[in-house]
Amino acid sequence: MNAAAAEPFDDVRQRARADTFGLWIFLMTELMFFGPLLFGYWFGRVEYAHAFAVASRHTDVALGTLNTALLLSSSAAMAAAVAARVRRATRIATGLLLITFLLGCAFLVVKGLEYRSEWHEHLFPGTGFAFSGEDAAAVRYFYFLYFALTAVHALHLIFGMTLLAVFAIALWRGADEFAAPRRIELAGLYWHFVDIVWIFLYPLLYLLGRSGT
Repeated sequence: MNAAAAEPFDDVRQRARADTFGLWIFLMTELMFFGPLLFGYWFGRVEYAHAFAVASRHTDVALGTLNTALLLSSSAAMAAAVAARVRRATRIATGLLLITFLLGCAFLVVKGLEYRSEWHEHLFPGTGFAFSGEDAAAVRYFYFLYFALTAVHALHLIFGMTLLAVFAIALWRGADEFAAPRRIELAGLYWHFVDIVWIFLYPLLYLLGRSGT
């Protein structure tokens, strides 16, 4: 096999565009995890508006807001890490990747505390669901969507944290080629995608019920 056959791209910029396009396709497929759940939320919001508002008021808006701040801070750190890696500031990039990773850890800890509180309040949709009244079934439906959406989001966050940890370790060990600037940039794009998903979930699950009926 000759060199031309082995390398399908004419230059580095063309390969970079292909990498970005490929990642965007991957991210679009990732939306399919959230799409049916978000459609279910829209249906519930239309059909059971009052019950969804009541259920949303039982979510912990303070912890939800804290987690939003953590993820926004992590996105800023990730963007700075990408910029540092492009400048070949390896030590700075490594530190910023670790900061982003730790902010992700903090998000998961806060979410775990929130889950524990909701479990003790018997808000997990199952046989022990404690909410009563004529809206109980619709409130249970809300909490099914709440736990499903936030759990799927957490799984995506954990995957992103794994990427960051791998690249940070690679940079620390001097594997600059493995943790190339382009790869860090693509990891950053995935991280921002996860953060943007949360930015949509935050008002849907925590805020709309407090401003509606």
